Amino acid sequence: MLTHLTLKDFVIVRELSLDLNTGLTVLTGETGAGKSILIDAIQLILGARGDAGVVREGAKQADLTAIFDISQPAFEKLCEAGLADEAEDLLEKTAIIRRVIDKTGRSRSWINGVAVTLAQVKEVASDLLDIHGQNAQQSLLKPAGQLALLDGYGFCASELTQVKDAYCKWQAAQKELLEAKENAKKLADEADRLTWVNEELSQINPQKGEWEELNAEHKRLGNAHDILQALDSASEELSDNDQSALSLIGRNAEKLQNLAQYDEKLGEIADQLAEAQAIVEDAVRELERYGDRTDLDENRFEEVDQRVSLYFNAARKFHTLPEALFEKFEETSAQLALLQKGLDLQALEDKEKTALNEYMLAAKALSAKRLRAAKELSRAVTDSMQMLSMGGGKFEVQLTPCDPSASGLERCEFLVAGHSGVAPRALSKVASGGELSRISLAISVITSKQTPVDTLIFDEVDAGIGGAVADVVGKLLKKLSLERQVMCVTHLPQVASYGLTHLKVEKSQDGEATVSRLSVLNKTERIEELARMLAGSDVTKKARDNAQELIENARAYQG
Repeated sequence: MLTHLTLKDFVIVRELSLDLNTGLTVLTGETGAGKSILIDAIQLILGARGDAGVVREGAKQADLTAIFDISQPAFEKLCEAGLADEAEDLLEKTAIIRRVIDKTGRSRSWINGVAVTLAQVKEVASDLLDIHGQNAQQSLLKPAGQLALLDGYGFCASELTQVKDAYCKWQAAQKELLEAKENAKKLADEADRLTWVNEELSQINPQKGEWEELNAEHKRLGNAHDILQALDSASEELSDNDQSALSLIGRNAEKLQNLAQYDEKLGEIADQLAEAQAIVEDAVRELERYGDRTDLDENRFEEVDQRVSLYFNAARKFHTLPEALFEKFEETSAQLALLQKGLDLQALEDKEKTALNEYMLAAKALSAKRLRAAKELSRAVTDSMQMLSMGGGKFEVQLTPCDPSASGLERCEFLVAGHSGVAPRALSKVASGGELSRISLAISVITSKQTPVDTLIFDEVDAGIGGAVADVVGKLLKKLSLERQVMCVTHLPQVASYGLTHLKVEKSQDGEATVSRLSVLNKTERIEELARMLAGSDVTKKARDNAQELIENARAYQG
């Protein structure tokens, strides 16, 4: 539940720090005093769109903070998102949400001190608080709004998501099939071209890295005569006769070694010649091994030369480089396989049919759940209408089949009969302003019972009603507040009398600036405020007596 609210430099509020209680909290004040400012602030904190216009005139920024005591599931979600400390051992888990909007319109938000996006705030807010505003009546007249309200009441979010996902897959399969049919000739021509290219390249069957190896071998085999001649010459000059390098080095090393007894320096030179002799011997052995494993026959050269020619010819034909033939072969094979798959209309038709079946299965499950919710909502609102001066009236949620869509297989329409003896007709056509207000209130209260959040806010949803009906509204809100925290902005004293906590908003002049102040009323102040709401600016003793009676009657009501 919402436990504390702090506002600074917000619209006409200079500074406000408010502790909030459980039960029903009512918020009253004269017209234009700024009763809805509190609701606007809460909406902004929880991710609503804001701009520089919310910053108080002359201030640098508006700073808004709300503190919530949250349930264990909500706390665990915060921990998973890194927005709370799992090791925190508290009896009551807390979410502190802060938002700052500066005079340029730039906005920043934090949850428990961690900077977050508005999308993250909205996700968290969906588990904390619901606001039922005056615009509920407008959405109540639109089919899309009626269907959304029914889905919320019936907890259809999971089924609706499955329907939307299945619909997207079905539409994608339909589009793929349609494009394949429309482009069948074009695809067939392209498939023929790729088939020809693929067949030509498959005759060569280029392999990865083969061109580089062929090129190197071709150069080696093409210079076989020079290589063999060089091998023979090197072998002869290095080791095969008495005047070879090895013989000369060996003899001179031996001479110098014999003379080393006369001069140590000669011994060092002899050692260097011995090392040189070892190096030359290693080189001779490498030449011998090279000659043993080198295939320099002419037949192999012809094979390699033909293979190189195939590469060159294919490269010219397909306007590419020889070393790129392998990649072209791979790419062509992949494109051909993809096109052939696209040309398989039967497979695409089967895919589309499967996607449709999956969509219909999900949509029918959603329809069944909606039907159950429609019956329950119709019965609940009809019962509430009897208490709201619409005796004999009837409310009906009508589901009409429609073409498949992302929203399912039906349209939703709210029908109403204001009294007995008449057939229900579309709410948008038959309900008067007062009836619409009462029905909207009934739906708001009933649907709010289904929401799992701990805090519900009603922003003047009782507009357009009065008298005995207003008393019933107060009872409905008080009954609802026995299960969770309820806040209500109201202009009706009958409703306000049921509040456990009464807040009053007043607007005044502070120098040249207009400011709005909020105060918690004590018993005496509360009687005076209700008397003002009953009688207007001229508060009489009779009005105070009536206010006292309203409070006593409300206190006696146990829900």
